[in-house]
Amino acid sequence: MPERCHRTSRTKRLLAAVLALPLVAAGLLAVAAPAQAVTGPVVRVSMGDSYISGEAGRWKGNSDTTGGSRDGTDRAWTGSGYDPATVYGSTYASGCDRSDSAEINSLAGAVDLACSGATTANVFRAGNGGQSLKGEAPQADQLASVAANNTVKLITLSIGGNDLGFSDVISTCVKDYLIWYSYCHTSQQSVIDSRMSAAMAGVGKSIDEIRAVMTADGYAPGDYRIVLQSYPSPIPRSTEMRYPESGWSRASTGGCPFWNGDADWARDSMVPQISNALAGVAATKGVQFMDLRDMLQGREVCAKTSSLATPGTAPSATTSEWARFVDAGLSSSQGTVQESMHPNYYGELALGSCLTLLNTHPTGNYSCRNTAGRDSGGMYLTTK
Repeated sequence: MPERCHRTSRTKRLLAAVLALPLVAAGLLAVAAPAQAVTGPVVRVSMGDSYISGEAGRWKGNSDTTGGSRDGTDRAWTGSGYDPATVYGSTYASGCDRSDSAEINSLAGAVDLACSGATTANVFRAGNGGQSLKGEAPQADQLASVAANNTVKLITLSIGGNDLGFSDVISTCVKDYLIWYSYCHTSQQSVIDSRMSAAMAGVGKSIDEIRAVMTADGYAPGDYRIVLQSYPSPIPRSTEMRYPESGWSRASTGGCPFWNGDADWARDSMVPQISNALAGVAATKGVQFMDLRDMLQGREVCAKTSSLATPGTAPSATTSEWARFVDAGLSSSQGTVQESMHPNYYGELALGSCLTLLNTHPTGNYSCRNTAGRDSGGMYLTTK
């Protein structure tokens, strides 16, 4: 059983705000357009949730320093205050959080329709069960307008994590570390299993909805392609954690409040299970698949081979973590809870490199990985 330990004041503040860790993504208000020939400038479109909208793109690594630029990690620092809109634009106000470093922005003609917190129902057309989110129309309806006025060549989709309750799983595991001193993986595995079938059906329907929109806008199947991507693990397995399981340093210093057993389950069971299920949907629907399960290997929150920025050590793409730590409730709040456990600025640039590499391969399924000690320029693909 996990050891009961004394809680620090930061741990108590962190605990107070871990009840909501939503996946996030964004979109543009639009209405469907009538079918027409493909015209206009070439664009590439991203759709789905926070793991593709650019959530946490505000942060260049992580730091425990709560003031000023947070040791250079906070890109929203203006010199006298914080302006997250410099990173997320107008979508910061709605909570969609499309960042300037979102992976789609690595390609020319980028259009980001993803929105933080999106489920598959937020992708479907309104006329076919789709739901608006954060004041924005369903993403397929937004795509209709984009496709009618531009030449869409690539649509990359990240969706399904919120249908599975991924943020609730994280919150439960954090609370089990901070409050209950028990493991979460048994109960949360049951949750994932119970939701998997419906979630993957929703992913499949999302692809069907995207195709229906493109057909209605005059596109032939060979005019564009769809890439479905999976999710990276934001935390390492227990043997790769740089903080001990007990003593609260994982929560109060590293921002990775997870027991060893839960970390191993998340890294080596849950994330691969989701990736394999998404790969199955991609195969069934005949779209390309990009497997990201190992994309953050060695760059995860609290990984031994990465480190926090400090007053004497600036953040760096080669040494800093590539995902946002669980920073919930610091006395001088660093950002928002929903940024937690998402690829940060460095991670988004790495995802952009993955997408750029995949864009040169019109067919085939690939995994994307990083090269130890290198920045996003060291990303590479392997065939699946």
